[in-house]
Amino acid sequence: MIELELVGVRVELPHNQPIVLLKETTGTRFLPIWIGPVEATSIAFALQGVVTQRPMTHDLLRDLLEALDIGVERIVVTELHEGTFYAEIHMASAEEPVVVSSRPSDAIALAVRASVPIYAHEGVLEEAGIEIEDDEEEEVERFKEFLDEVTPEDFDQ
Repeated sequence: MIELELVGVRVELPHNQPIVLLKETTGTRFLPIWIGPVEATSIAFALQGVVTQRPMTHDLLRDLLEALDIGVERIVVTELHEGTFYAEIHMASAEEPVVVSSRPSDAIALAVRASVPIYAHEGVLEEAGIEIEDDEEEEVERFKEFLDEVTPEDFDQ
């Protein structure tokens, strides 16, 4: 498994499709995953520290797990099959470890809230990872600047 860091979320033009971008912590590959606008908003809220009046779904999930004394340990992007990414949420309870299948977007939204690491199987990065050359580093920096300035309202449709 390869550890990834969450670079952020953005809207891919011209189709206005949200994308989450992950990067190897010790490598140069990036893993882009197209996600839904609701999940993009949820991840953006968590990254920006936005607190809503009522818990969002991913906040509720985190709170329920904490109330049940179940700790989220990590999330893993496990495979890419026919253009669809799959993930697992790895948790620990008093009795035994628990693994639940998840959409990557939901798992990432939970990982941000629970402050747990994100991983991907090597095969996923081999199939869908992209290398960014040195001359493209400027584009990555512009992307990071965009992420610093984007607001959750940018994802409303």
